[in-house]
Parts: sequence; C-alpha cells; structure tokens
Amino acid sequence: MCSVPQSSVLGPRLFVLSTADLTDVVAGHNVKFHGYADDSQMSVHSQRHNTVSTISRLGHCVADIGHWMAANRLQMNPTKTELLWAGSKHNITMLGSRAPAMRLGLDIVTASDHVRVLGVTFSSDLTLEKHVSKTCAAGFYWLRQLRRIRRSLDENRQQLLCMLS
Repeated sequence: MCSVPQSSVLGPRLFVLSTADLTDVVAGHNVKFHGYADDSQMSVHSQRHNTVSTISRLGHCVADIGHWMAANRLQMNPTKTELLWAGSKHNITMLGSRAPAMRLGLDIVTASDHVRVLGVTFSSDLTLEKHVSKTCAAGFYWLRQLRRIRRSLDENRQQLLCMLS
C-alpha cells in the first residue's frame, strides 16, 4: 500500500522526489553532494594535514544522512560505501598508511586506491591508467566474443566484421 512495484517507471522518480531535501542535510556540513538515481557522492576538499578533521566532518555528515534516511524509512548500505583520498602521487604517498578510515555505525570504511562512479574508474593519484585498462579489457573481451560467433554469420556480415577487426 505504501510502496512502488518493482520495475515501475515511478520508482526512480518517486525516489528522487523523496530524497530532494537530502541536499539540505549535506549542505549543513559544508560537503559537496551529487545525487543520481539511487546513488550519491560526496566530496570534501582537504589539505594533507587536515585529514583527521575532514574525515570527522564527513563522518558526521554521513551519520546525519543515516538519521534522515531512518526518519524517511530508507536504509543506507555501508557495504557499498567507498572512500577515496585523491591527490598527486607525492601527496598520496606522503599520506600512505596514515590515511584515516571512516566509521559508519559499527562498520569501518577504509580508503580504496580507486572507485568506480557511473562507469568511470577514479584512481587516488588522479591518473586514468586503471580506467583505460578496464575499458580496453572490456573491448577485447567483446571482440573475442564476436570472433567466436563469426563463422555462424552469413557472408555479408562476415565481410563487415572483417572490416571492423
């Protein structure tokens, strides 16, 4: 009686409408917020010597989001929460193992070397090496799949595939 059926076109729209005021909760912590579909991303600019206060501010923000979600009958999934400390290779190396983790209730989120956002892989050193590598691997996978079915295609399609490969 109170929910939207699975696969309904209303589901994503109603979710976006119901979470529109979440930006106000985040803005109170001076954190940048981007929401899309049922996912959200927060970012904070920090200096290397402010990492502890930054992670504290981000932790308080996430806690307030958790309270807001509970009040609106939603639930945060800590297993899908990722943390990325990004900067130059020198700064990331200097931060090293001292990079603080974030506590989400009973769960602890440690920093990753890379995260994936909307299909793009962001690395902590701000290079595209990991993203390019994954994109090339996916492309070669699909080329191998096309090669496997190549013989079952008619002659015209084979000629087209030969031109593409």
